[in-house]
Amino acid sequence: MIFLAEFTVITPEIGLLFWTTLIFAVVWFFLGRGVFKPIASALKSREESIETALKAAEEARNEMAMLTAKNEELMKQAQEERAKILAEAKDAGAEIVKKAEVSAKEQSAKILENATEEINRQKHAAMTEVKNKVGALALQVAEQVVRKQLAGDDAQEAFVNDLVKDVKLN
Repeated sequence: MIFLAEFTVITPEIGLLFWTTLIFAVVWFFLGRGVFKPIASALKSREESIETALKAAEEARNEMAMLTAKNEELMKQAQEERAKILAEAKDAGAEIVKKAEVSAKEQSAKILENATEEINRQKHAAMTEVKNKVGALALQVAEQVVRKQLAGDDAQEAFVNDLVKDVKLN
C-alpha cells in the first residue's frame, strides 16, 4: 500500500509546489489568451465609447450654448423689430388722425360757407319777395285810391290811413 505522506499547507513539498506553479502558469496562459484579451478589448472599447459619448456631450453642450446665444440674439432683434413696428404704427395712426382732423376742418369750413351762402340767398329771396309784396300792396292801395272818388282830401287821407293799418296787421 501506498502511504500518503502527511500534507501540510505550511510546509509544502517541492513537487507539489512545482506542479501547482506549472498548472497555474498554463491556466494563466490560456486565460490570458482566451479570456483576458476579450475582456481587455471590451473594457478598452467601453472606455472609448464613454470618451466618445463625453466628447459628443461636450459638443452638444457647446452647440446648445451657441444656439442659446443665437436664440437670445434673435429674440433681441425681434423685440427691436417689434418696437420699431409699434413706433411706425403709432406714427401712422397719428398721421391718420391729423389728416382726418384737417379733412374735418376743411369739410366744416365748406359746410359753413355753403350754409352762409344759402342763408344770404334765402335772405335776398325773402327781401325780394317782401319788396314785391310791398310793391303789389302799394299798387293795390293806389288802385283803390284812384277808384274811389272822394270829395275831399281829408277823406282820402283817412282812407289811406285805414289801408296802412290793414297792411301792418298782415
